[in-house]
Amino acid sequence: MLIETLKTLFDRDLNRLRIEIELYTNEENIWKIDKNISNSAGNLCLHLMGNLNTYIGAEIGKTNYIRNRELEFSLKNISKAELIESIEKTKIVVATSLDNLTDKELEREYPILVFDNKTATGYLLIHLTTHLTYHLGQINYHRRLLDLD
Repeated sequence: MLIETLKTLFDRDLNRLRIEIELYTNEENIWKIDKNISNSAGNLCLHLMGNLNTYIGAEIGKTNYIRNRELEFSLKNISKAELIESIEKTKIVVATSLDNLTDKELEREYPILVFDNKTATGYLLIHLTTHLTYHLGQINYHRRLLDLD
């Protein structure tokens, strides 16, 4: 049951991320920063894609994805269409990877040390849903504050 719940949450919030990116009326504003807003919506989107493709795709789905976290925050001016394509591909990776996961594997130790202490795979996946939602909220505020005509 937890796996189906996780799949539903990831799908819901990745769809919401796509909508947030689509809602930018001025594509250049996706990359805008201002005052105390140090991360653009575009960089947060790239960060989320790197995060999910690493911890779910590469480790659980065995996709061979190699993360370059630094680029997630330094790349600029990726087109809206490319960001949306990345979101759609990540949705497939997440769903496929979770489809191959068993309830027993949720209880096993996650193979990478992500926090100060080792955690169960299920714990890490729940963390990843909240991480996605946290940055999704930031992107929503970014758009409403900085996507001005």
